[in-house]
Amino acid sequence: MLKVLIPTLMLIPTAWLAKAKWLWPAILTQSFCICFVSLSWLKNCSETGWTSLNLYLGTDPLSTPLLILTCWLLPLMILASQKHVSTEPIGRQRMFLSLIASLQFFLLLAFGATEMIMFYIMFEATLIPTLIIVTRWGNQKERLNAGVYFLFYTLAASLPLLVALLLLQAHIGTLSMLVLPYLDPTPLLTHSNKMWWIACLLAFLVKMPLYGMHLWLPKAHVEAPIAGSMILAAVLLKLGGYGMIRMMVLSEAVIKDVTYPFMALALWGIIMAGSICLRQTDLKSLIAYSSVGHMGLVTASILIQSPWGITGALVLMIAHGLTSSALFCLANANYERTHTRTMILARGLQTVMPLTATWWFISSLANMGLPPLPNLMGELMMITSLFSWSWWTLLVTGLGVLLAAGYSLYLFLSTQRGPLPKHVTKIEPYHTREHLLVVLHLIPLILLILKPELIWGWTA
Repeated sequence: MLKVLIPTLMLIPTAWLAKAKWLWPAILTQSFCICFVSLSWLKNCSETGWTSLNLYLGTDPLSTPLLILTCWLLPLMILASQKHVSTEPIGRQRMFLSLIASLQFFLLLAFGATEMIMFYIMFEATLIPTLIIVTRWGNQKERLNAGVYFLFYTLAASLPLLVALLLLQAHIGTLSMLVLPYLDPTPLLTHSNKMWWIACLLAFLVKMPLYGMHLWLPKAHVEAPIAGSMILAAVLLKLGGYGMIRMMVLSEAVIKDVTYPFMALALWGIIMAGSICLRQTDLKSLIAYSSVGHMGLVTASILIQSPWGITGALVLMIAHGLTSSALFCLANANYERTHTRTMILARGLQTVMPLTATWWFISSLANMGLPPLPNLMGELMMITSLFSWSWWTLLVTGLGVLLAAGYSLYLFLSTQRGPLPKHVTKIEPYHTREHLLVVLHLIPLILLILKPELIWGWTA
């Protein structure tokens, strides 16, 4: 773990000590090195499933794909932000890069933690850099409002989690993830166990976000700069799913009748988020709402606790992280050229930028979940496991898949097809940096389907 953690921490002195002209190349090179070193975690030879284990940190088949996804996105965020931030004074550029490095550090500690309390502290610590990035480098005047929504939704939901973890520590005597799955949960079968269970999951359900607790997400996405949108969509939402999978191991004895309202909200959210997507005019808002729909499916399949459900959830979390991050990069590149996110004002771009239209096409198909991409594999596993739980869910998930196809095609057609508007006279071509950025999202997505056991989690 230290071979990745220490270089990540050293990004902060690099950001402050590098000469101005070498600032971006130095940070980018160092973050690419971190990203390639992190791939060594994929080699899992232990019989227990835990590797790189020490007193505080470790990786297992569940956390390894999420850790590598976090490291992979670090250089991509820096690549994407370069144009947006490099026009600012040098001090602000250094501050921006330091915040991204500190966010990365907290995320690595959160996914690598073997103690629930340490996971909780790092889960909360990621709020601070994200909040500063959204409220300081966001695009519109609404960004402070978005930051307040983001902070208070997440904080209000995660305080009960702290109380629940302290209660658990008092009852059982340990919060180590190595020990918790093997403990007898009988002390939890008291009268207040359902409140305890809801307290444990509420923080993660808001972070996912579950439909009904999702209002902070579109606001934060729309107002955030590109790096904020990428890390929010690709990694911070996955913290919720990861925490849920870790906590559900404990609460199997409790959950029979308490899950129904959450299942209903998650399944209803798939349809509602898809319907909302179909009437969006704002490009980033559409991509943000599509995340709510996908995460609804993930929430439902984690709640039913079947091995296929959890594997499907993990596969879709990784695939969705790469896909939505790529879509946000493409939306940002459009915004930098046309200075609008309203889809009707910037359409027909395929005629002027045909290669970019290819990237849009592949990303939209991945968002839709078309074969042979891992998005389809994750969705099929989750729909199958939900069907085995109750066959009524097939109606909801089937409609959700139909809506996903609808809004993905709508997204592609409204940005790329049709006549070029009259006001778009001079448009800058894509730079190599932007093509590289999108390709680095799509290559792992396409390669993962050749060896999906890397992201199968415990079932592998």
